Formats: sequence, C-alpha cells, structure tokens
Amino acid sequence: MANTCLFCRIIAGEIPCDIVYQDEEFLAFRDIEPQAPKHVLIVPKTHIASLAELTEQQQGFIGRLLILAQRLAEEEGIAKSGYRLAINCGPEGGQIIPHLHLHLIGGRKLSDQLG
Repeated sequence: MANTCLFCRIIAGEIPCDIVYQDEEFLAFRDIEPQAPKHVLIVPKTHIASLAELTEQQQGFIGRLLILAQRLAEEEGIAKSGYRLAINCGPEGGQIIPHLHLHLIGGRKLSDQLG
C-alpha cells in the first residue's frame, strides 16, 4: 500500500507539497483544496490506514499528534480565534485517502454543521 498511497508518496518526496512542519514522526502541509483560509493536513510518516487501526499502545502517538496540531494552530495565528480538528475514519466517515491524517482548519468562522 505504501507505494501507491498518496500521502506516502508525498512523505517520500515523490509529490510536492507546501510543507508547514516536519519531524521524524509527522509531516504537516497545506491542503490543496482548503476548506478555510488555514487548512493544514498533519500526516504520520508511518502508514496507518485509518483511525480504526490504532491500538492502545499508540496513545502517546495520538497525544503527540494533538499537541502538534495545537502548536501549528498557534503558528498559523488561529489558536486564539478558534479552529477545528477533524479526523475522518472510513468511507462513510468521509475519509478519501486511506492514510490517517488530521485536518487543522481555521481562519474564519466555521459552520456549526460538520462536513
């Protein structure tokens, strides 16, 4: 899967992206179809197909993902005004790319409706 996964190809540098942050564990980049003025995708560098695949042993990993999202919200200037974090899980949950990723969305008043 890793060879054909869009996010794995981005992580490998095969597909360019507008990088916001990266370390050994995560890559964050701007969404090419933003839903708001600030829309950053945070992707683990290890291929995990969806949230449904996580185990209890990965609790620290998810904690680091959320702390990174908080940090990026501050760096993007949306921490005080507010932002949305979204993880879609599976086709009926709106997940299009089968690689776990977190959407950091803000920069304007967001609708009360999810989606």
